[in-house]
Amino acid sequence: MSTVTITAADINKLRQMTGAGMMDCRKALTENNGDFDAAIDWLRKKGQKVAALRGDRDAKEGVVLAKTTSDNKTGIALCLSCETDFVSKNADFIAFAQSIMDTAIANNVKSVDELNAASINGAKIADLVNDKLASIGEKIGISKFERVDADFVASYIHGANRMGVLVGLNKSEAEVGKDVAMQIAAMNPVAIDASSVPADVVEREKAVIVELIKNDPKMAGKPDEMISKIADGKLNAFFKESTLLAQAFVKDAGQSVGDYVKSKGADLKVLAFKRVALG
Repeated sequence: MSTVTITAADINKLRQMTGAGMMDCRKALTENNGDFDAAIDWLRKKGQKVAALRGDRDAKEGVVLAKTTSDNKTGIALCLSCETDFVSKNADFIAFAQSIMDTAIANNVKSVDELNAASINGAKIADLVNDKLASIGEKIGISKFERVDADFVASYIHGANRMGVLVGLNKSEAEVGKDVAMQIAAMNPVAIDASSVPADVVEREKAVIVELIKNDPKMAGKPDEMISKIADGKLNAFFKESTLLAQAFVKDAGQSVGDYVKSKGADLKVLAFKRVALG
């Protein structure tokens, strides 16, 4: 069996192509007789093995990005997660996340699967992520992906890429979009208004409230009808605290977010929002 001499230049070339470590590149080329394509596949397979071995590790750190198309009709928020803040603060890792976001916007992707299948310089993002995993040695991946389409979409990044928010409005109002996005970042509402809270969330919240009321000694022996009415009242308080338009506006607690939005246009409406945060 013939052998091929693996040079330092070969190893460096493979490192540039994959981002893998020097020793891994040397072994990949040696194992595959200097065949670069086979060596790349070997490294990817190694990355997949590492991913499997590290599947029980929590990837709670990472980079969160939110960006809109140039016409502000579509917004995408995503998280490229990793295990440590040492990696998440690395300039190369942040640049890698930015390249994934730019590709998501350029290709009008609608899901994580579409994004992983998209290409950067001829290489699929899923493969690039796998290569990055192999070179870094941490569990990484696109852990969260959200998209908003509307007449006008605003994006907002909170902190050092730790949270991203998208807000869809029915007309172009950049200032309102930013203010509402900051509200969502700070107060984490569950829905736009009471009518848009998912039924299962309402049922779960009411069940908790009812149980708390029943456990109150003062309510012992009270009829279920009375308890249900009290629960409905407390549920309204939940809607006020947890739905966007009913919340007190963080920049002016004297008015609700809904009042603030109306003050900027009687026909102005919040159509959708998404909030992506680390953890």
